[in-house]
Amino acid sequence: MVSLYDGGIYLVNGKEIVPEQESVKVEVLTGKKADKEAAKKGTIAYSILSAHNTADNMEHLKIRFDSMASHDITFVGIVQTAKASGMEKFPIPYVLTNCHNTLCAVGGTINEDDHMFGLSAAKKYGGIYVPPHIAVIHQYMREMMAGCGKMILGSDSHTRYGALGTMAIGELVKQLLRDTYDVAYPGVIAVYLDGCPKPGTGPQDIALAIIRAVFKNGYVKNKVMEFVGPGVASMTTDYRNGVDVMTTETTCLTSIWRTDEDTRNYLAKHHREADYKKLDPADVAYYDGCVYVDLSTVKPMIALPFHPSNAFEIDELKANMKDILHMVEMDAEKVSGGKAHFTLLDKVVGNDLMVQQGIIAGCAGGNYSNVIEA
Repeated sequence: MVSLYDGGIYLVNGKEIVPEQESVKVEVLTGKKADKEAAKKGTIAYSILSAHNTADNMEHLKIRFDSMASHDITFVGIVQTAKASGMEKFPIPYVLTNCHNTLCAVGGTINEDDHMFGLSAAKKYGGIYVPPHIAVIHQYMREMMAGCGKMILGSDSHTRYGALGTMAIGELVKQLLRDTYDVAYPGVIAVYLDGCPKPGTGPQDIALAIIRAVFKNGYVKNKVMEFVGPGVASMTTDYRNGVDVMTTETTCLTSIWRTDEDTRNYLAKHHREADYKKLDPADVAYYDGCVYVDLSTVKPMIALPFHPSNAFEIDELKANMKDILHMVEMDAEKVSGGKAHFTLLDKVVGNDLMVQQGIIAGCAGGNYSNVIEA
């Protein structure tokens, strides 16, 4: 079950959700009257944004990040643009990975000119170069750069390392030119996780359930999703990463999670325990809304064209196979202006959809636990 609160909420001691209209309960729980302005400063997001803000106020932020990342589909144009605009060196650690454009060919890769450009740029401007076939951008950043309380800027839309206590955003050219990332202080939405996922329910299932609930109504659009609640502890950090990377599909600005000993252990495995810090909301924190997720009720799900929010429980799809697939075909006609020849119904045998092959790839999958289970 995923449900949305109508209006803001106070989170008391990290566990009690108090709707804003019932704020008198805050005094009952804490002995102090609710102070909305003070409680806004009690979110994890506020603590990280304020630490990276160079402006003299928190209404109009001027953010400086700790590091940046780009892959080989984007870094050529970015570096060329920055160079033409006067860049003389990378102002903060900048990771250039070669993971999105590495189709193999005899003697190297078809895109080796781009990769050589990245290597020369890293040498000239002081960047960190990750050769082809070594690491995917987001996993490299998780293992080598993300840390509790940090901020990372990337040129890939799925730049999300919130489960490691890092607020990450996907847009970076201005930082290369030593300008700040300027943005109005965003709303912060609590994603309150309760219970524990059932066996067979994976991180993408949790993510799809949330996306389905918040995408079309814009509930978290351009806001920070802050994952809190006792359910966080029921997931390994790798599982949390699988949920977190999909938050981009909700249209949120970025994400952040409370951290714990599992976060510490993850960083320690990668020889970076020093980057661990416990992150929790204050005893009383105010959020502009709340997405409540009972993890134990989320079932295996499937996303159909043409957006991950078009998601269904697999049981639901099997029970209404032909009707749901017919709706997808109708959507295809709308998208193409009636020119599409997009058929799914002819793949249905009885009440089963015949699938010839599957793949674990892209930003939504391919983390360690996914591959091992497959």
